[in-house]
Amino acid sequence: MEKVIINSFLDFEAYVGQELGVSEYLKVTQAQINLFAEATRDHQWIHTDPLRAAIESPFKTTIAHGYLALSLVPFLWEQIAQINNYKLLVNYGIEKLKFNQPILVDSEVRLRVCLQSITNLKGIAKTEMNIGMEIKDQKKHALTATLIFLYHFI
Repeated sequence: MEKVIINSFLDFEAYVGQELGVSEYLKVTQAQINLFAEATRDHQWIHTDPLRAAIESPFKTTIAHGYLALSLVPFLWEQIAQINNYKLLVNYGIEKLKFNQPILVDSEVRLRVCLQSITNLKGIAKTEMNIGMEIKDQKKHALTATLIFLYHFI
């Protein structure tokens, strides 16, 4: 899959209303879930205890933290687009974030991104991107959101 190459505000602007692309699938493992639990100190059993989850969880297995799914977005986004000629990128906000379906351990996810809008704020490109994290072989997205980034182009 070829990345979208964006070198300037005008390059970005040409994609308004269009899908920028889709990442490769990434498998979400128990080891990743456990490391995320360690980092965030969120050790809720539904994420970290496979034996208990097999018995007590409605999913019959562990699930990824919602915020773990969200934290995978930058890695997956880098597979979709190569943004050049900027000196600073700022995560500005997240709107309409919904965790639509849990990611079961060992599921594969990928990211789909559409550029909703771009605004020139005195040389800073404010982008609003609609994202959907898809789960392989599932109809519902794991999460959907509008991500807002500020690109300070050179």
